[in-house]
Amino acid sequence: QVRLVESGGGLVQAGGSLRLSCAASGLTFGGDFMAWFRQAPGKERIVVAATMESGRSIYYADFVKGRFTISRDNARHTVYLQMNNLKPEDTAVYYCAAGIRLSPQPSEWNYWGQGTQVTVSS
Repeated sequence: QVRLVESGGGLVQAGGSLRLSCAASGLTFGGDFMAWFRQAPGKERIVVAATMESGRSIYYADFVKGRFTISRDNARHTVYLQMNNLKPEDTAVYYCAAGIRLSPQPSEWNYWGQGTQVTVSS
């Protein structure tokens, strides 16, 4: 059974930092693409960053470039999202996803975590 469990969300002031973690079990992990999506109230779920199986980051949304960093530790079966210089518009539920290819479409990712809330106050 595949399970993705996110942690690290919370409330932070604008300009602050958070580090999200996603612990995976039941996956080969080393053979999967991993990504972080986010969904703000009333908006669609969108991809924030993705990494390929080697750990090399392969995608960042324009709105997080230079502020967020995705990384993974294959030995620990964990993917991370370091978020710096957070802005109020980054407020959303952040989801970890696993799949066999990179796609901006949430429907094309195979597995999802339950999400972790990130709230950035101004």
